[in-house]
Amino acid sequence: MTPSDPAPSGTDVLSVIQSQLESALLGGPLRYTLNEVAGLCGLEPARVRRLWQALGLTVDPDPDVVMFTDGDVEALRATAAIIASGAIDERLEVPAARSIGQSMSRLTEWQLNLLNTHVFTRLAAAYEESESPPQEEEIRALIDHIVDRTTELAVSLQSHMWRRHLVATTARAAARPQDSGELHELVVGFADMVGYTRLTRQIDAAALSELLDYFESEVSDVIARHNGWVIKTVGDEVMFAAERPVDAARIALDLQDSFVAQKDYPDLRIGLAWGQALPRFGDLFGSVVNIAARLTGAARPGTTLVDENLADALADCDEFRFQTVRTLRLRDFQHSRLYVLRRPRETTAVGADGLGDEDMGL
Repeated sequence: MTPSDPAPSGTDVLSVIQSQLESALLGGPLRYTLNEVAGLCGLEPARVRRLWQALGLTVDPDPDVVMFTDGDVEALRATAAIIASGAIDERLEVPAARSIGQSMSRLTEWQLNLLNTHVFTRLAAAYEESESPPQEEEIRALIDHIVDRTTELAVSLQSHMWRRHLVATTARAAARPQDSGELHELVVGFADMVGYTRLTRQIDAAALSELLDYFESEVSDVIARHNGWVIKTVGDEVMFAAERPVDAARIALDLQDSFVAQKDYPDLRIGLAWGQALPRFGDLFGSVVNIAARLTGAARPGTTLVDENLADALADCDEFRFQTVRTLRLRDFQHSRLYVLRRPRETTAVGADGLGDEDMGL
């Protein structure tokens, strides 16, 4: 593009950014077909396709389409080497790849959003200073400058944080009793914002973004502070776990306090249950997860409901007290009792939270 050519439109700018990011980040241009990559990696084409799709990436149905870079070849070779080393059971390579792909997809979503926002901010500033739209060469040069400055730092940071989380996860695993097989005794919790769907129809995008930023940062901080860990967040809800009942209870009460202090933000509902859970690729499964989720749905705004197992485990702890809900009927869990978790300083009239004297069927 020469200075006399028209400047790229908003859509064209996005296209230029995308093509320049591909060139800068993917280890070179697209140059290999599926069959060529399979040959270079010593893998069957079907296995390459299966792994690539599990990673969340598209594979063109036409095997003759060029879609892989030298960087992709190295990544697939590394994957095959990890499997061959015995570090991961070959039968689990697809679920493992899927877990990696989902984690990386979420990470890159917000990273690219920040990068694109920064690029457009810089382009807008350049436009204001020069009083002429930026040319394609300027856009590409700006992206190269940003990528050169940030990629090495970002990769180093992500690598170290991966090691940090690996050590933390290993420590948790080492502390678990080994005689329970793959099941581990954990407290599972859910916290969600009350009236979130209705609220999204009443506030603008900036206010919604601010709310979600506060929710995600606050729950992450509180959960980490009390030795728990986030399993996943989905919009207005977070799922978390803790090894010790006392830590889970502290997480729940501190989360409630943090949102009560924000008068313009919605209340939280939290449910906690203690029992055997099956960890699988960063998620948890089992009846304890279902109970915690249903307790969250039963909770009144601003309250935390816990199951009988957790209440019994904390019965001798002066840091907490419990208000009994006389009858709770959870579908598929007919003999459960429900308790409202509170701090000792709180005073509660009988039935004040709408739960003390009523039967609930869920």
